[in-house]
Amino acid sequence: MTFRPKLVALDVDGTLVDESNIVVPRVYAAVARVLEAGVPVILSTGRSWASALTVIDQLPPLTAEHVCSNGAVTVRYPPFEVVDLLTFDPRPVIDLIHAEVPDARLGVEMIGSGYQVSAPFPEGELHGDIEVVSIEEMTSKHVTRIIVRDPNSSEQEFIELASRLGLEGVSYSIGYTAWLDIAPQGVDKAHGLARVTARAGIDAADVLALGDGRNDIEMLQWAGRGVAMGNSPAEVIAAADAVTGSVTEGGLIAELDRWFS
Repeated sequence: MTFRPKLVALDVDGTLVDESNIVVPRVYAAVARVLEAGVPVILSTGRSWASALTVIDQLPPLTAEHVCSNGAVTVRYPPFEVVDLLTFDPRPVIDLIHAEVPDARLGVEMIGSGYQVSAPFPEGELHGDIEVVSIEEMTSKHVTRIIVRDPNSSEQEFIELASRLGLEGVSYSIGYTAWLDIAPQGVDKAHGLARVTARAGIDAADVLALGDGRNDIEMLQWAGRGVAMGNSPAEVIAAADAVTGSVTEGGLIAELDRWFS
């Protein structure tokens, strides 16, 4: 094989960690082997920085930039520094969603600290400082993302909701549950990674990316080698160059050891 990764980009949920949010020792060791080979490892996640940090702090020291909020935020750490911050006006989208699903819980990211939400989210889904505010306050400023969550709906219902809303002027992705992430138009993980790699002088063709969610599709298509986890939805697997095992099967470890044994 002529491909050899010069940078590794890792999704977090369902790729690096399962629902426990714990980096297991074998994953830690696999990431350490990549770093020992002199290849940078960055996180490319839909999580906010405050949430991503709970995983970064469990890994070997990472000194590269990280892509958060599905590409709307890039951060250099340590020390904490926001490098890119892409925002949009949330009011039109929130008004549309609130009219269609009045009981949905809404959240907007507060960079580096946590979220403002319209009502509490299920425990463990958000990290950092969580502040319940009015819709008026939530829509009073430009934001990097809007999260829409309805614990009483299904994943399929949210797929249909996104189609029915016909969201224009923004990018969006749907999670495994009734979770909708809305970002500035044209922004996704590939968009964020392209900015990071351009600054590092690394071509997309030399990037190994792993992910498992619908918000990883653009990243897997963009990278020189995009690998879907075995627990991925069918459309994510179809977009990937290869498929590894699920997060519980150690799929991340198997793929990293392919190149950094």
